[in-house]
Amino acid sequence: MNDAFGWPQTVLVLGGGSEIALATCELLAGKRAATFVLAGRPSAALDQAAERLRRRGATVEVEAFDADDVDEHEAFVEHVTKRLPDLDLVLLAFGILGDQDEAAADHNTAVRIARTNYLGAVSVAIPLAARLRAQGHGVLAVLSSVAAERPRRANFVYGSSKAGLDAFATGLGDRLHGSGARVMVVRPGFVHTRMTEGMKAMPLSTTPEQVAEAIARGLRRGAETVWAPPALRVLMSVLRHLPRAVFRRLPM
Repeated sequence: MNDAFGWPQTVLVLGGGSEIALATCELLAGKRAATFVLAGRPSAALDQAAERLRRRGATVEVEAFDADDVDEHEAFVEHVTKRLPDLDLVLLAFGILGDQDEAAADHNTAVRIARTNYLGAVSVAIPLAARLRAQGHGVLAVLSSVAAERPRRANFVYGSSKAGLDAFATGLGDRLHGSGARVMVVRPGFVHTRMTEGMKAMPLSTTPEQVAEAIARGLRRGAETVWAPPALRVLMSVLRHLPRAVFRRLPM
């Protein structure tokens, strides 16, 4: 259960090597979160994230998890929840950006992006949501993207996969309403990470630490949607309603 100040005590991260996930976990560890399970494909980044949290005094376990291996997701959730029967926060942080030019030319690349970002998320979120509903509390925080609001030609494969994820997570949140469990959709803008290194930054770009702070604020407020930075809500409201002929002419 959350502590007396409303901070989660037990955290499961899917995509434990994510820089946003690690920044969020470090922030929560500073708020006395005690137990973390970092799940992802075995990697140096995953091991390093676990070690950084252990140095903060947290209990950390690492679990193998493959977003693309949808046939194993139910078994994975059953396994993890047996070891950690009470989940305060599940952070769904995996995803791939991919190369847009390659994805537009090669259907295998496009399918891989869609499979990981959307199908993999749907596959694991359904049994996790059932678990949160059964325990009567807990937050499923889903890392969507501002790209979900209106996919651009410059990244329409990635943007469309995030649009699907965003719609799914929003609907799942409505489904859980009244159960004690809830979904929080997180929509960051351009984030300076290893994944975006070398790319031209977009307006209102941000950092993993700033996204983590936005997630923490959202958890405390009981928010259903979090924008990082918050000004993106206004910007995307404008872009979302632009006529298509105008939107096509934007250098995006």
